[in-house]
Amino acid sequence: MIKFSLQCDNGHAFDGWFRNNEDYEAQAERKLVACPACGSPHVGKSLMAPAVSTGRKREKIALAAGEEQRQVLAKLKELAEKVRANADYVGDRFAEEARKIHFGEVEARGIYGEATREEAVSLAEDGVEFMPIPVFPDDRN
Repeated sequence: MIKFSLQCDNGHAFDGWFRNNEDYEAQAERKLVACPACGSPHVGKSLMAPAVSTGRKREKIALAAGEEQRQVLAKLKELAEKVRANADYVGDRFAEEARKIHFGEVEARGIYGEATREEAVSLAEDGVEFMPIPVFPDDRN
């Protein structure tokens, strides 16, 4: 999975995860990539810096969030809660169950769980559609 820094025509910046550049380009061309703040489908890649983080840097970024970012995070949290409420938790069997659904071995249904990086790469290579669900500090009980 690749994380792209994106920006809509209204100047809202956000991140998006894609299998590869071709996956991003195909989704953007079909207007499937939209700004989470305003819904604009006119989205392009922003300049990206290498992802180097330390605990200290992460803390500064979290503290620098403005009102707009807090609103977007609240919407993401609401979306993640809705996904969890309407899907079956399969734990560390996520990759196995997702593959069974993809290949029609079991009835299609919404699922969520955990997968290793290697499992996620393998699912993407097999054409299985999935996306990471954000985990917020208060989600971990």
